[in-house]
Amino acid sequence: MTELRLARRGLLAGGAALLALPAVAQRRFGDDAPPQRYPDPDIVTLDPRRFTAPLGNSAIRRLHTGMQWAEGPAWHATGRFLIWSDIPNDEALRLTEEDMKVSRRFRSPSGFSNGNTFDREGRHIAFRHLHRDVVRYEPNGRVTVLASRGPDGPFNAPNDGVVHPEDGSLWFTDPGYGALMNYEGERVPESANSPRPFIKEAIYRIDAQSGQVTKVADEPFKPNGLCFSPDYRTLYVADTGASHYPDAQRIIWAFDVDGPRLRNPRTFASMSLEGKNGMADGIRADERGNIWSSAGWVGEGYDGVHVFAPNGDRIGQIRLPEICSNVCFGGSRRNILFMTASQSLYAVPVETRGAHFC
Repeated sequence: MTELRLARRGLLAGGAALLALPAVAQRRFGDDAPPQRYPDPDIVTLDPRRFTAPLGNSAIRRLHTGMQWAEGPAWHATGRFLIWSDIPNDEALRLTEEDMKVSRRFRSPSGFSNGNTFDREGRHIAFRHLHRDVVRYEPNGRVTVLASRGPDGPFNAPNDGVVHPEDGSLWFTDPGYGALMNYEGERVPESANSPRPFIKEAIYRIDAQSGQVTKVADEPFKPNGLCFSPDYRTLYVADTGASHYPDAQRIIWAFDVDGPRLRNPRTFASMSLEGKNGMADGIRADERGNIWSSAGWVGEGYDGVHVFAPNGDRIGQIRLPEICSNVCFGGSRRNILFMTASQSLYAVPVETRGAHFC
């Protein structure tokens, strides 16, 4: 009994000592933040042999904040600017490379657009929640609706998309989040008792010549971000279905690209890390075939960007203080990783390049 009392006294003393220790200061970002000592401790190398992109003398920077839910970054190589969405504020913003200045209301109203991309001619393509369509902004200022329905009927709420440079086809996802809530679009009556607003969530392709819309896959519960491999033989798709479907896996899918079709659906990577299960959202490939995925909904030490080798192994992380929604490579050399994360836009130079022009 005496030994038990002594042990308890020692435990309480140890706890008091811990409470007396100064709290570890959370990393600060912004103009008033102190310089970050190199190498940046929030760029984590899990496999030094394969994760060679980190630079010893670069740091994560917060370029802008004050948004409600930042999404859909896309880089315009000729104009040398980045655009992205603040979905609840119904606008798209722009950052110009020459002065790193951020301008609001690049598109306003934006139709609560989520994802953005550019086609081979540099025209802006947006995936709009409110109107449940895919549109292209023309040089003369007009707006062309590329698609508002698929073979099964009107879309739920298109989310994200990519252009195939060889044939100009547009591939996009329709998970339907914008039709489930007024915060990011317009909640429809059909979503009151179902996580599926109208039709089965799916992946679609728009033919550049005919404009025909084809459903190419519907295996993911809620297909979200997507990207091609550097050789365009594989399409990767993030599945965020766990937000509404208890049976959904927290994974990134891979599909073989067979001309206008997708084949061989399979798991590319799991978002489970040390027993913590978050979700991927926006994804991009680098020139080595690594997949850079936004990650979130877990907390400190997980949220940010997870980097996967071509075989699906996790090889690196970029830790952010906010949930990361999407990523893209940009800058004149396509060697800056831009990250939209909840209320902020972050960037970090890396020693690799984006595999694609947008």
